[in-house]
Amino acid sequence: MDEIKGGVVPREYIPAVETGIVEAMKTGILHGFPMVDLRVSLIDGKFHAVDSSELAFHICGSIAFKEGSAKCGPKLLEPMMAIEVVTPTEYVGDVIGGLQQRRAQVKNIESRTDTVQVVAADVPLSEMFGYTTALRSATQGRAVQSMQFSHYAEVPKEIQEKIVGKKD
Repeated sequence: MDEIKGGVVPREYIPAVETGIVEAMKTGILHGFPMVDLRVSLIDGKFHAVDSSELAFHICGSIAFKEGSAKCGPKLLEPMMAIEVVTPTEYVGDVIGGLQQRRAQVKNIESRTDTVQVVAADVPLSEMFGYTTALRSATQGRAVQSMQFSHYAEVPKEIQEKIVGKKD
């Protein structure tokens, strides 16, 4: 967003600043992951008749974005999946235990009949690889699951440190 007052940055250079910021957002500052859902304002700048160019303002926008982002304490996000597991009642404990080992948050357990229950949970996508095989093993092949994208959530700090390789 352009909040320049008094013409300290000529209008023809403002798109170059925006392009630099957008380019920097694509690689972010956390291990090359893109940055999303943010707002940037250009509030001040300097212009020099000899040294100023579109490239200079492009680079300046990129550098300013990276420096400002580092000060904001960005967080890594991960896709969360809504999962429903339909299982015979005798395996509900095994299903819940298996989901909790995968960092799931169980939201609901619903009885469909006297012998069948549905476990609903949110779970990180990264934890779900191999889950169908584990579910079949835990329930003797009698449970089924369906999964769909739900939302993004912040990665826990200890896992973010492993991914990014950064210790505070």
